[in-house]
Amino acid sequence: MMIWHKITFPFLLVVAIVLSLFCVSRSAESQDWFSTGINLGAPKIRLAVAELPPKSVEQSLVSLTQEFNQVLWNDLDSAGIFDLVSKSYYPVKLPEEPLDVDFTAWTSPPATAQMLVFGKTENVNSNLVITARLFDLGNQANPGVLAKRYVATLNEVSTREAAHRFANEIMLALGGGVPGINLTRVAFASNRTRHAEIWVMDYDGFNQHPITSYGSMSTTPRWSPDNTRLAFTSYASGNPEIYLFSFEINRRIPFPTYKGLNTTPAWSPDGKRIAFCSSMSGDPEIYLSDPNGFNLQRLTFSPGVDISPAWNPKTGNEIAFVSDRSGSPQIYIMSADGTNLRRLTTLGGDASSPSWSPNGLFMAFHWRVTDTGTYDVYVMEVASGRIIQLTHDAGRNEHPTWSPDGRHLAFESTRSGSRQVWTMLANGQDPKQLTREGENWNPNWSN
Repeated sequence: MMIWHKITFPFLLVVAIVLSLFCVSRSAESQDWFSTGINLGAPKIRLAVAELPPKSVEQSLVSLTQEFNQVLWNDLDSAGIFDLVSKSYYPVKLPEEPLDVDFTAWTSPPATAQMLVFGKTENVNSNLVITARLFDLGNQANPGVLAKRYVATLNEVSTREAAHRFANEIMLALGGGVPGINLTRVAFASNRTRHAEIWVMDYDGFNQHPITSYGSMSTTPRWSPDNTRLAFTSYASGNPEIYLFSFEINRRIPFPTYKGLNTTPAWSPDGKRIAFCSSMSGDPEIYLSDPNGFNLQRLTFSPGVDISPAWNPKTGNEIAFVSDRSGSPQIYIMSADGTNLRRLTTLGGDASSPSWSPNGLFMAFHWRVTDTGTYDVYVMEVASGRIIQLTHDAGRNEHPTWSPDGRHLAFESTRSGSRQVWTMLANGQDPKQLTREGENWNPNWSN
């Protein structure tokens, strides 16, 4: 949508930048500052997840129980805080009730489990009833951590939701009080219907569906803090404009039309303001308005392109954005009133698409270090400037977005041969491809 100016670096400066970046990235990997900051620094909990058995052989109960077990396993495996015990190490008899648990069998090698998930499923009055428990195997006198019962409709969607809810309960109990992300969603742009429309999917890639059908280009979706609205850019009128979509009434809601280019909207953490890029003054600058588009305030006054604002979700008092005022796209930070401007990325190259971590400590972005390089995802500690590289030698990786637990990132990548949406742990490990049909890009994780 925007063509950035390029800057050519002298050879020695390029070498210095690359060597500096290499040293920073590699040294960061040997330290705990980053893993601790993203809640991935603690030793992983060794968790056994016994499959819940169906209490009857009717096919609907059997198949939905299998779905529940698989979704629960996938959620816990993706959490980043558990070491799931291989099912080949489990005792022969799996427990259904508390008195069935053989503590010695589960805590001894090869299982050597610290925590145990178990339970059962039943068909009660044509409902799927799931009884699920979490035991602390190191506390035999009082092992119960969680005991939950879920009543679900006998269909896939309801069954998956029950599994996600129980996984969230486990993560909240064992993950340092950080809520799980298993009921969150990801919005993204997709061209699978020939035109780029805005789509939404569950955090794990399930239930992908469009929310726009303008037959034109729509992109840069951004969730409101309460997840009831999406702001995005649409070319449906022939000019790039800010559109708002309400999930409560399932249709577009009004936002003013300004002259020139209008794009990259971003909600403030309290939902009372929207920052966006507009060229209404002749130059693309960062503006601020109410969610209805009024009380307009211009924040930047610099020749060149200022675009892609991102709020500090912790404080709501700072906005990061991209500007080419130095000659190539770089990331800057300013106060929410436009004062206290400072440049965040200082090692050259092209740096774009800032995304602030939920705790306000880190900035994810994509960066092409040299003109001959490719784009990869990096994270910087905002206060110190320390940087770590998360993607390496795997196509072009861009537009990172944080999960609300701060333990994951979604991003777009060409590593599979086309632009697709992927997720990974926020330390760069465990990448998973979420989309496969058409091309998909510009993800944004719900709150």
